[in-house]
Amino acid sequence: MGNENRQYYDLDVWKEARKLVSVIYDLSRLFPDEEKYALTSQIRRAAISVPSNIAEGIGRQHTTERIQYMYISRGSLYEIETQLFLALDQNYIVQQDLDTLITQITSCKKLIQGYINYLKK
Repeated sequence: MGNENRQYYDLDVWKEARKLVSVIYDLSRLFPDEEKYALTSQIRRAAISVPSNIAEGIGRQHTTERIQYMYISRGSLYEIETQLFLALDQNYIVQQDLDTLITQITSCKKLIQGYINYLKK
């Protein structure tokens, strides 16, 4: 991941998480209006928390804190996955949407884990 002076927005892990937010927003626009304050809101909050916690972690002084924020981001990815399965169960999304997003989420998980491994060195 390189030197500690890099900005969080230069990191691939943050860039990929940011892309995921846009995809989640686009997809959740298709959810029924009745879900506005339920699943739509929940999945968007979880998505927003991924790049937000990465950025907050980068802003922390101590490596242990940075790592903790990366774990929080990773946890939000698992939350998003579950919410997508629930959206599929309710027929708000189709299997192809789920498969595409799981691939993107898996990519984000790998990048976060790579960054955690880097920080632990």
